[in-house]
Amino acid sequence: MTRSATRPAPSGRASGDRANLYDEITDRIIAELEAGRLPWVQPWGISGVAAPLALPKNATTGRRYSGINVLILWGAVVERGYAGQSWLTFRQALALGGNVRKGERGTTVVYADRFIPGEERERAQETGKDARAIHFLKRFTVFNVQQCDGLPPELAAAAPPVVSRLVV
Repeated sequence: MTRSATRPAPSGRASGDRANLYDEITDRIIAELEAGRLPWVQPWGISGVAAPLALPKNATTGRRYSGINVLILWGAVVERGYAGQSWLTFRQALALGGNVRKGERGTTVVYADRFIPGEERERAQETGKDARAIHFLKRFTVFNVQQCDGLPPELAAAAPPVVSRLVV
């Protein structure tokens, strides 16, 4: 069953509203399923995937992406044929002395967390009750290091291929 048969398409940025992030991610997963691919299955078994066996990471901080971001970034690597699993924001590329090439399209990832506003902390302290956290979801656009120019050589170099050994 197609997406249009199950629910209406989300309103996009063109209409002045922010696109619904949940719908964007759901749309990507549905498109993969309709194409006969399971986005949660490891992409390294697919022929034509140039990237080595690895979890996606932020090229600047070295921090590994987690959750739905792993699926999103693996999908981008498979779809666009990147040779590496390292990603940067536009500002991170600039801070490293590089830049994102003109015309390159980024990949949206998400950051989910929660925080306790100062007023809520004060209220909780005064009343002796637990403070209530506010959950939030923030989107970021990241670019594979292959989409950038002028990065330090250690970031721009493609990772060596993984050699598998057959144990008999």
